Amino acid sequence: MNLRLAGIGMTSARTRGRLIERLRAEGIVDETVLAAMYEIPRHIFIDEALATRAYDDVSLPIGHGQTISQPYIVARMTEVLRNGKQLGRVLEIGTGCGYQAAVLSKVAKEVYSVERIQPLYERARKTLRELKIYNTNLRYADGTTGLPDAAPYDGIIMACAAPALSAALREQLAVGGRMVLPMGTQEQHLHLIERDEDGFRETRLEAVKFVPLVMGKA
Repeated sequence: MNLRLAGIGMTSARTRGRLIERLRAEGIVDETVLAAMYEIPRHIFIDEALATRAYDDVSLPIGHGQTISQPYIVARMTEVLRNGKQLGRVLEIGTGCGYQAAVLSKVAKEVYSVERIQPLYERARKTLRELKIYNTNLRYADGTTGLPDAAPYDGIIMACAAPALSAALREQLAVGGRMVLPMGTQEQHLHLIERDEDGFRETRLEAVKFVPLVMGKA
């Protein structure tokens, strides 16, 4: 057994189980999402020096001015995106360390994820390979306009805050699809975008704090 994957002490399966119970207590009810969160070892996505905090419900630094989102936010966004249904093709903007993509890989048939910072992209690819997750397709690219060559998507999730929703990204959402993203500058909220035959419907959800969406590759 790979001890790094299995975890010992503060990164053990028991510790992971306590996180799942906290997520339930905070209102996450989708058992498919909770099972995915339990299965993915969050400690291997962060620096070893922070491993003892891996299953705390907090965001943590991953370098390059970026963070791994707190588990509640990952679970909440995934739950809203799923809406109790099996997902087909999903797009994530902002791979970061790859944790959200790994969780999505357990609830979607196919995951595309875009990262603009090359060292993070390379690290995420390596970690996902180590976990033997093969239904994710990572791209090193500017994600501000989405990833049109693989569109349309049943779900789109954004791990960085945009000042407003871009029309280009919105049009990559399939009819019947859902998009979850943080929007705002000084104050940020999660927004749910739903597309049906008649057009788009937008719902503002809870307040959040994400790093800003940035154009270009780094």
